[in-house]
Amino acid sequence: MYDCKILKPEALNMIPKRKKDSNKGSFKKLLIIAGSKGMSGAAYLSAYAAYRTGAGLVNIFTHESNRQILQSMLPEAIISSYDKDDFSDNYKNFIIKINSMLSWADIAVTGPGLGTEDYVYTLVKQALMHKAIPIVVDADALNCIGANTDLLQYLHKDIVITPHPKEMSRLTGTPTGQIIEEPYKSALSYSLNNNVNTVLKLHNTLTVSYDAHIYKNMSGTPALAKAGSGDVLTGIIAGLFCVGLDIVMAAALGVYIHGLAGTEAEKKYGEHGVLARDTIECIPSVMKMTV
Repeated sequence: MYDCKILKPEALNMIPKRKKDSNKGSFKKLLIIAGSKGMSGAAYLSAYAAYRTGAGLVNIFTHESNRQILQSMLPEAIISSYDKDDFSDNYKNFIIKINSMLSWADIAVTGPGLGTEDYVYTLVKQALMHKAIPIVVDADALNCIGANTDLLQYLHKDIVITPHPKEMSRLTGTPTGQIIEEPYKSALSYSLNNNVNTVLKLHNTLTVSYDAHIYKNMSGTPALAKAGSGDVLTGIIAGLFCVGLDIVMAAALGVYIHGLAGTEAEKKYGEHGVLARDTIECIPSVMKMTV
């Protein structure tokens, strides 16, 4: 039997209030490493969700082809970019550029829509190696770790991974069905063995800390079963860290808020009609539900 904490509406009171003399520098800076060539959607959703959750400043590091659309869709974000030639022809400068942005940030996200090009390994490795800040690892970055087990040595207690069962299967070599049947065992063993925080996305998502604290989520709706929902969750987690929560509570409360926002969106659009960006629009109203 596993000892789980279940967050209730009172947990929203943990969200710090913004001070009257706040400015954008009062809140942490987020770097989002996301978006392969022509794949801007995931980067947009994560960045937009982070801003709606409270991040002060978001820098999206993405493929050059995504610059124009991201600047149009989210003018509040800084857009930094690379192309394939940067990796192949100017590798040293490529590394310097990545590390410079990681040093600028207070937290980073890596993975959404990142793709499987050769340079993805370098992007993920540099992020994981930068132990000065928390990292939220999602999507293609998880698949990169699964395919390159040498990256496991860089995992640490300020990293949050956010796999669904199939991604967890790639990380562990355990069949997907077994992970669904034994989610507590899967998430707990991975967290303890790798000194990392695991958000295993399920019907009742589990957040398991590196030191074996378990949070079981009871919010949410089938309306969230849409493309982009995971990108939104990643942005919420990063945004909550930016407003002042520690990385473990940012993960656990982020899952809870994501579920509540999905439920609010369902009230407007029905269980079939909710899009990921509809969930983002409901984040602020959910975060006001303090009791």
